[in-house]
Amino acid sequence: MAESEVSTAKAVPDDLVELGRVSGAYGVRGWIKIQPHAAGSAALLKSRTWWLRRSPVPAQTAELSPPWSVKVLKSRTQGSTIVGSLEGLTDRSEAEKLRGCTVWVSRAMFPPVEDGEVYWVDLIGCSLYGEHEGNRVLLGVVDGVMDNGAHAVLRVKRQQLDPQGQVQPLLDSKGRPLETLVPFVAAHVHTVDLENRRLESDWPAEY
Repeated sequence: MAESEVSTAKAVPDDLVELGRVSGAYGVRGWIKIQPHAAGSAALLKSRTWWLRRSPVPAQTAELSPPWSVKVLKSRTQGSTIVGSLEGLTDRSEAEKLRGCTVWVSRAMFPPVEDGEVYWVDLIGCSLYGEHEGNRVLLGVVDGVMDNGAHAVLRVKRQQLDPQGQVQPLLDSKGRPLETLVPFVAAHVHTVDLENRRLESDWPAEY
């Protein structure tokens, strides 16, 4: 199947978020099956446009291929997966060729969250503050969010303010960036201020 056969002529949004991966075909009529990433199901089900991107072949290139858009005719949950019917895709063997593609959705298409809830993707890039000797200090910036099965975990690239007030990365003895894992639970992260890209926690700063 040529990608253009199921593509729609859309400009690539600059706010695409990876929400899952095609795990194979579903049924005999060209439906695909997607294994969603944590907390990705609601946005996948709401959006009528998915963006697919083929994973790079390590031996050939590390660069990501350009995404292309597909129109979603129907989608629903199927156990722990999501299955969908795409415009122009009616054959199982053609659907199977999409296996391994990552599935992306524009952040603008995410459904609204309830009060007190956030999308994990919105936490990436936020500065996390903690405590050191009774003072509020910069711990670092959220570089990613993981799911340990019980709750989300923030992967924080460590940073600190130098005497001139400039943000500097913290490095280990070999010059590698230091990271800290912080459970994203109310007991530790008590304030989420997305407008100012700032998270407040009681996590201790270790230098």
